[in-house]
Amino acid sequence: MSRDNVSLAVVRRLPRYYRHLHELLGEGVTRISSRLLADRLGLTASQIRQDLNCFGGFGQQGYGYNVEKLCREIGDILGLGAGLRAVIIGMGHIGHALCNNFDFLSAGVTLVGAFDVAEGVVGSSVGGLTVLHADELETFAAQTCPEIGILTLSRSDARAMCRRLSALPSVRGLWNFTSEDIRQERDGKPVEYVNYNDSLMTLCYRITNSRE
Repeated sequence: MSRDNVSLAVVRRLPRYYRHLHELLGEGVTRISSRLLADRLGLTASQIRQDLNCFGGFGQQGYGYNVEKLCREIGDILGLGAGLRAVIIGMGHIGHALCNNFDFLSAGVTLVGAFDVAEGVVGSSVGGLTVLHADELETFAAQTCPEIGILTLSRSDARAMCRRLSALPSVRGLWNFTSEDIRQERDGKPVEYVNYNDSLMTLCYRITNSRE
């Protein structure tokens, strides 16, 4: 199967596989069956086998999976060794939290630049980066060639910034923390949305509609 045809639902499960396999390595586990891995993830063994078969399988019947090899293979599929670089636009609460606390390197990404427009923020140091004025974005990108643009600015500014990021030759995808739907502005580049309201409302639904 071509990877272009792999469903997004399968792709979204891969980081969970990678994270749990990495934890298993830390616990000294060298081999695991699809059933035991499924129990750990709250999935079915059949689901795991189907997902991994989209990329070649990796396991052997009666043997299971070599944890180190599978972890490495999934990491390669996810592009963790590609050395991707990112810039973050908007240094409010979310931007500060990401710069100071999020482990970008664990996701295979290096944060190379942070931008804002507010006086008192521009020129400050956050997470080891000096915040630049957003007017410097294009010049900075020409020098550093970031592949990922992270939007943590206000919703009202999201579309205009998305157009600017999409126009940069090096930018290949966007990570959008605003509640603005920017699909029309992305010039065909993939966007991942992080919407806390949607997630919380989904939890509310699951609580109020649970039979337990």
